[in-house]
Parts: sequence; C-alpha cells; structure tokens
Amino acid sequence: MKRKSRAFLLLLILLFATAGFCFLGYRGAPTIRLGLDLNGGVSITYQTDEPNPTAEQMSDTRYKLQLKAQSYSTEAQVYQEGANRINIDIPGATDANEILKELGEPGSLQFKDQSGNVLLTGDDVKTASPAMTNQNNNKEYIIRLAFKEEGAKKFAQATSDNVGKPLYIVYNGKTISAPTVQEAITGGEASITGMDSYEKASTIASTIRIGALPLKLTELRSNVIGATLGQEAITSSLKAAAIGLSLVMLFMLIFYLLPGLSASFALLMYVGLEMVLLQAFEVTLTLPGIAGIILSIGMAVDANVIIFTRIKEELGQGNTVEKAIKAGYSKALSAILDGNITTLIAAAVLYLRGSGTVKGFATTLAIGIVVSLITALFVTRGFMWCFLTLGASSPKLYGIKKPAKLIDFVGMRKVAYLLSAVLILSGFVAMGMNKRSIGNLFNYDLDFKGGSSTNITLNEDLPLDQIDKELVPVFTAVTGGDSSTQASKVAGTNEVIIKTRTLTTDERTELYKDIAEKFSVDEQKITTENISGAVSLEMKRDAAWALLIAILFMLIYIWVRFKDLKFASASVAALAHDVLVTITFYAVFRWAVGSTFIACVLTIVGYSINATIVIFDRIRENLNEPGGRKNLRDSVNMAVSETLTRSINTSLTTFITVLMLFLFGVSSIRDFTMPLMVGIVSGAWSSVMIAGPLWYDFVQLAEKRREKAAAEQRAQQPKQKTKKKKG
Repeated sequence: MKRKSRAFLLLLILLFATAGFCFLGYRGAPTIRLGLDLNGGVSITYQTDEPNPTAEQMSDTRYKLQLKAQSYSTEAQVYQEGANRINIDIPGATDANEILKELGEPGSLQFKDQSGNVLLTGDDVKTASPAMTNQNNNKEYIIRLAFKEEGAKKFAQATSDNVGKPLYIVYNGKTISAPTVQEAITGGEASITGMDSYEKASTIASTIRIGALPLKLTELRSNVIGATLGQEAITSSLKAAAIGLSLVMLFMLIFYLLPGLSASFALLMYVGLEMVLLQAFEVTLTLPGIAGIILSIGMAVDANVIIFTRIKEELGQGNTVEKAIKAGYSKALSAILDGNITTLIAAAVLYLRGSGTVKGFATTLAIGIVVSLITALFVTRGFMWCFLTLGASSPKLYGIKKPAKLIDFVGMRKVAYLLSAVLILSGFVAMGMNKRSIGNLFNYDLDFKGGSSTNITLNEDLPLDQIDKELVPVFTAVTGGDSSTQASKVAGTNEVIIKTRTLTTDERTELYKDIAEKFSVDEQKITTENISGAVSLEMKRDAAWALLIAILFMLIYIWVRFKDLKFASASVAALAHDVLVTITFYAVFRWAVGSTFIACVLTIVGYSINATIVIFDRIRENLNEPGGRKNLRDSVNMAVSETLTRSINTSLTTFITVLMLFLFGVSSIRDFTMPLMVGIVSGAWSSVMIAGPLWYDFVQLAEKRREKAAAEQRAQQPKQKTKKKKG
C-alpha cells in the first residue's frame, strides 16, 4: 500500500512538474532573444579613417570585429559595405545608443610606460580573454593576454624595464587599465589581476581585442532594423512545431503504448524545460539554433525508442514487465550515453572553435542534449515506474517484440556502396556543370558571396509583409528572379534595406526608375552599395576547422569506448557519406548555400553519428556472445536487423518534425528544412546499409593483412635441417 501511495505521489509530482515547466516556458517564450532573421536588432556602420584600405586590412578588421560583436550575440554578423565601410548587425538589440556605448569606437590600442613611451601596440596582441581563478577559496577575476611572436619580445623587454611600475593600456587616448608589473615576463603570456568583476574583465578584454585593429574606424550610422522573416515566420514555425510535436506523440502512443504515453509526458517536460533554459542562458535564437533544437528533439525521442525496443525484446523472451524495464534501461544505457556524449563533444568543440551561426547551433544543441538525457533516463522511467506500481503490469500494455528476422545486410553491401557512390559522383558532375553555367560550384547566397545593399526612403511607413509583396518583386524582376533577395526595415522610419546579388550599373538605373514610378520615390533617396558576404573567409575557415576537430574528437571517443579503431573509421566514413550526399542535393538542385548551410551540415553530422553508434553498440554486444567473433557476418547482420525498427522509427519521428516546418514555414525556412530532410534519410541509409557492413569489410581487410604478414614471416624463416643419427 505504501508503495502505491509513493507511486501516486511521484506521478502527481511529475505531472505537476511537466505542467509547470510547460507553463513557465510558454509564459517566458516572448522573452527569448531572437536573431535578426526572426526579430531584428541593431545595425551599425563604421567607416575607416584610411580612405583606401587594402583588402587584407579590411578582412582582418572585419574578422576581429566579428569576435567583438559576438560578445553581445553569437549570431552577430559583420560584413564589408563598399570599399571602406564595415557593417555590424547585432540581433535582439533595440537600443542603438547603448550598443554604441558598450561597443566603443574601434581604434588604436597602445601599451605605454610612465613617461608616455609606446612600448607595444594592439597589433602585437594575439588574444585577450577574461577568466576566473580561485586562490585560497577567494575568487579572483583576471584577463589573460597572449602576444604574437614579435609582440612577446617587446613585452619581455617592457616588463623587464618596468618591474614594480605600472604599464598603461591606452585605448583611443584613454587609459583603460594600468596593471603594475610584478616581474619580467618572457613567455609571451601574461595575466592582468585585480578586476572587480567578471563583467569588467570581459569588457576590458574585448576592448583590447578590438583595439588590435589595423584600421581606425569612425561611426557612420546606426539603425534599429526589423526582422527579415517577420512575425509570419515566427507564427508559422510555432504552428509547425506544435503539429510536429503532436504527431510525434501520437506516433509514440500508437507504436509503444504505455511507454509511449510516458515518453509523451517526458517530451512535453523536455520542451518546457528547453524553453526555460533558453531564457535563463539568454540564448539568441535563429534558424541554425532551431536546427540544434530539432536535432536534440530527435535524440530525445531516439533515446526512448532504444529503451522501449529493448523492453519489448525482454518481454518477448518471457520476462516480467518489471524485469523487462530494468533490463531495457540497463542494456540501452551504453548506446544512449555514447551517442549523446559523442554529439555533446562535437557541440563543445563547435562552440569553442566556431563563430556566428556555428556557436548558435552548438549552444542550443548542447542544452538540448543535456535536457533530453535527463528526460529520457529519469522522467520517462519515473512515469513508467508509477504506472507499473499502480497496476499496469500486463505485457500487452508495453508491447512484445518477437526475435528479429535476420536480414543479410552484409550481402547487400556492394549494391549499397554502388548506389551511394553513383549518387555522390552525380554531385561532383553537377558542381562541374554549375561552374560552367553560373560561375560557381554552388548557388552561393548573399551570406557567402556578398551582393548589393539598396537603401530606399519611402513616402510612408509600409509593413514588412507589404514590402515583400510589392517592393521585393520589383527587385526580383530586375535581377532575373534572384531568390536570395532579402528585405528589412529601419524601425521608426520609412527606410527599407533590400539586399540582392550584385547589381550592374544598368540594373541599378532600371531599378531606380521602376521604384520611382511605382512608389513615387525621389531617386535621390535611393542609394546602393556593394557588400561583402557576412560569412567571411575566416568564419568559413573557423567552421571547417571546428567540424574537422569535432569529427577527430568523436573518432577518438569511439575508438576508446569500443576499443577498436575500425569502429571509429567506419563511423567517420558514414559521416562523410551523409555530408557528401547532402552536398550533392545542394549542387544538383542549386539550393542556396548560405550561413544556414553550415548548420544543416552540422545537424546531419550529429544526427548520423548517433544512429551509427546505436548499431555499433549492438554489434559490440553480439561479439561478446558465445561464438560472436567466429561469425562476424551474422553478428553484424543481427545487430542491424535488431535495430532496424529503431532506425526507421527514430528517423520517421525526426522527419515528421522537420516536414511540418517545411509544409507550414515561410520560404526561407523551407529552404532550410529541405536539406535537413535529405540528411535524415541519408543518415538512416548510411547507418543501416553502410556503417555496419563497412566495419565488417575493415575487419576482413585487417585479417587478410595479418595472414599475409604471417605468411611472409614464415617464408623468411630459415628452414631447419634434420640429420640422421649414426648407429
């Protein structure tokens, strides 16, 4: 009786907690910081004091401003406008003056002695970052400095000459810090101590970073701009999310019965808790961030599917419901932890090494993974324990899975390899055709290749929806139907900013004439500047390195956990397959490659590795069975066959969520979800048809090499001669 009372009490607590988190998430949803594409923000334009800066100077300045702007929002964008202007878009901000005050005027940074002699400049600084130390249980806030090779030599000399004296860090003529030199520092790294707070340390550190610019900048203008997607995008996305979540819950109820009901409650708690944490961590949410949430929802469902499949198998073997639940969670734990930890490692690397959209994606993904683990391993199990204790002990309520029919996936591997190879090769052919027809391998969006920014002062303040319907078509008509055209408004004014591909002189003339005729606008109130891509060369490089390092760490983790490099190699090969397949669709259908392309690729990598690990975990389990290693082919086939239902169901539930966004979202969201759907299908295919069989081939190849080496070694050994004994 006491056991049932405790179960009833726990059930009430879990239900109230679920309702509470959903309520808090719903109430706080309007306070979640949205990116420029969803909610607008502050746009600031700087102009260089140098009238003719070099391309290298502008590129370096843009990149360092990007690092500074990201301290306000990970989704901040920095791009070049014209020959000597740099524009910074900071999402979620509404007070341009406050941002300008905090951002400061980028300019010169100098290190001086007491006599005013310049010892170093900002060009000598490599990095500056805030940190916190704990000395004798006392928190101390510091700034860590690192200098370039030549700067390290200058700093060593400066500290040697000024021991016991202050060094003045001067920014645009104003001293921002004057730390006293304790000793000569020759290693090229130093710390500034005595900061009052982490915020102060962060502010000074970012000032030092931005001060290390090759160009001095002056503010030219600042605006508060409106959302580029508008309220319609937010409304449609929320509608799509609600429908998708409802369908996923319905699917879980139909296929997994009572456990599906438990998972549905846990999924509701997951959504509410995710919303609460987005508010608590002040995450700026944009389309790439939404991708991270979609992936983490897929992983939350996947964890439950793995557990429920195991429970069904245990019931099929004749175990009681209680034993089946315990065994199901126990056997599923390694696969769930390995899959989530691997993806979490990737998220951490992407956050530390990436920038812009990559950081936004990594943030929401990391939060989602942690929450999904909690809900799948504890909340769902708590609900199931309550239902079981309160009398739901019939196996029919949980489903019974009969032994899986053995399918010869290894035998089909050559056909699977061939199909994938043909598909990937067609992508390279399409890239070549694109190069000849449009001049690029892909249809690059404005974020990547840049374009033109046209500023129009209308005679009245038109809403963004009307601008999209009436003004944007004028641009698309002139540009030949350019699909990358983006419109935004300057809040509180009649100004509209339209970004398109680069306009020719003739196109500008025609455009100005059409706008003047249709909207009665004075042509003098229309200006156009060429702009660079917001995704700079450095950001692309950062994203590529972040992805490569993330894959390397995932490979190492899988190698260590499975104690076999061949598992790691096969998983990375499957990842490469999924990325190449997705790129093929981008090339063949000429989908726009913009900043969201990076997030799409990262989502696919995270999704695919999780599905592959589940199958590898089952292969490892089968190998430990008696005779498992003697018949590798059957061990692989059985592992894939046993997890086939899980692979299909998980892919289907994630696909449903993305499909709803595609069906009900605005055009830009549909462009974003299309490659995600391709990646989900490709990830399922590679996990089932490629990864396991490829591991089998690697094992066979290694065995043949060992046999060949052994044979060569035997052949090289001198033959022993025997002599006949006399007598």
